[in-house]
Amino acid sequence: MPLSDEGKSRELKRVPLTGDRAGDIARVLTEALPYIQKFTGKTVVVKFGGNAMVDENLKRSFARDIVLMRLVGINPVVVHGGGPQIGNLLGQLGIESSFVDGMRVTDSKTMDVVEMVLGAAVNKEIVGLINDAGGRAVGITGKDGGLIQATKLVVTRKTPDMEAPEIIDIGHVGEVSAINTDVIDMLTRGGFIPVIAPIGAGPGGASYNINADLVAGKLAEVMGAEKLMLLTNVAGLLDADGKVLTGLSPGAVEDLIDAGVIYGGMLPKIRCALAAVANSVTSAHIVDGRVEHAVLLEIFTDIGVGTLITSAPLTTA
Repeated sequence: MPLSDEGKSRELKRVPLTGDRAGDIARVLTEALPYIQKFTGKTVVVKFGGNAMVDENLKRSFARDIVLMRLVGINPVVVHGGGPQIGNLLGQLGIESSFVDGMRVTDSKTMDVVEMVLGAAVNKEIVGLINDAGGRAVGITGKDGGLIQATKLVVTRKTPDMEAPEIIDIGHVGEVSAINTDVIDMLTRGGFIPVIAPIGAGPGGASYNINADLVAGKLAEVMGAEKLMLLTNVAGLLDADGKVLTGLSPGAVEDLIDAGVIYGGMLPKIRCALAAVANSVTSAHIVDGRVEHAVLLEIFTDIGVGTLITSAPLTTA
């Protein structure tokens, strides 16, 4: 019987395996098996951002990871950022950006750009990558189907000479007030992979730009996800000597915060992870998005490539 195109392709790629390489491949596959068995049918929320969103190889490896997760029975839900892409388009349009406590001040013109970049360009690119890898992705924003209800984020600042904190208006920046997962449930039941832009709808239909980590965390909570995974541009949570910490309980993480080991830009991610673990999510992961196939390595191997935070007893699967 003639070989199919797929069979011919496989025949062309066949190379005799040496003993060491064959053993390595077999170990990887057998190590993954108990994790596949454990997580089949479970939901994993993945926040896609950082270097993984701008490096072509990392983007494609991420897409393949998500497709493989779905094929083995896991339900991945992707939430993405897009800060650098937003900044680039604002610069091209001559719109200046300013930040307060790390958050972009978002006036009406900036919000239009945010919706254009997150809801269209970035979202559709990720959907296309996943579909090209053999998946069935559908892109939505938090405004679709009333997925994310938002309220305006109130930012305050106080200095010793102030009698009362100063309220700072940063425009169309919001926080999650409620999540309706009907749309996501419908998509996952149909075998689709939701790809969500973190734009919420406020009173009167106003649009709000929301931090993607916070959206991913809240989604994981309300969906009772098995895992929340936050891709970053660092190896994970590091100790004072630069060593990656993992297998941490929430109490241990709080001790690290109190000791000043966790600070700066890592604090919001850690707070998001702690909130998820405290609200029904089995584990949260701070994952090194600079590593190819980081998502699969963190889920399906014993060692992983980032920091694991969980209140559940640790096992080999």
